[in-house]
Amino acid sequence: MTTPEFANNRDNYCYRHPDRQSFVLCQRCMRTICHECQTPAAVGVICPECMAAERKNRTPAQKRAQRQWGRSRGTLTAVSSGRPIVTYAIMIVTAFVSLLQLIPGFGVEITRALAFQVGFLYPSLNGGIFEPWRLLTALLVHGGLWHVGLNMLALWMIGRSLEPMLGRWRFLALYLLGGLGGSVAVGILAPGTSVVGASGAVFALFGALLVIGLHMGANMTGLLIILGINLVIGFIPGFNIAWQAHIGGAAIGALVGFIILRTRKRGQKGWQTLLLIAVALLLIAAVFLIPPMILLA
Repeated sequence: MTTPEFANNRDNYCYRHPDRQSFVLCQRCMRTICHECQTPAAVGVICPECMAAERKNRTPAQKRAQRQWGRSRGTLTAVSSGRPIVTYAIMIVTAFVSLLQLIPGFGVEITRALAFQVGFLYPSLNGGIFEPWRLLTALLVHGGLWHVGLNMLALWMIGRSLEPMLGRWRFLALYLLGGLGGSVAVGILAPGTSVVGASGAVFALFGALLVIGLHMGANMTGLLIILGINLVIGFIPGFNIAWQAHIGGAAIGALVGFIILRTRKRGQKGWQTLLLIAVALLLIAAVFLIPPMILLA
């Protein structure tokens, strides 16, 4: 690395600091940049000049988003790395469980052990079995490759932009509360139904993104169309889709998005945490109080 050929090749040095050796390229202009000049992007890093050009070309909606969520006003901000770590982690865990489901014999047992049915919350109605964790473990199992594939594709598409905006812990809370809301909606509206899949959590992402996007003045027409189509499909006979989970997840996602918007300043972090916990407690109370009235009626 100290040969004359290397020393004379200026491509091996930062273009802004010619004395600094580096092998990292800006993903926009492909010029070499040192560690000080690197800004993490969705994929790779970009140099200061390309970052300035990107900021200059931002749309009005993107500029409003920066003002609403940027550091300059003391509000919550995106994760510094900009990488949707939680999104990828959820996808990996869900994909792993889906692979286990493909194992003959064992896959059926995995599905039975993790699927949600409201009867598992009431020992007196289900042979003494009490397994409340199924409210969330149902998010990990799916009804087939198409089912898990579509859910994970939607998670990947939305998570890449929504997670950096909210931050990792808020995004995870949104996903789990949305999944919980989907299971609770199924338990209340269709207490005899067994449900699997992360659709409730995914629809929560749709709901939160819709609320936040409308607040920022972004054009949400495309998202509304996609959301509407997916909701309608759930009511078409033959598709065997738990529309209750979709509606429950979307409603909780919209509520969580509203809470985060209204408590996004640093001084309101405690209130935000308390409100999100309150949402979880209300959902749990609802699924434990309302279904018995229906089942025993």
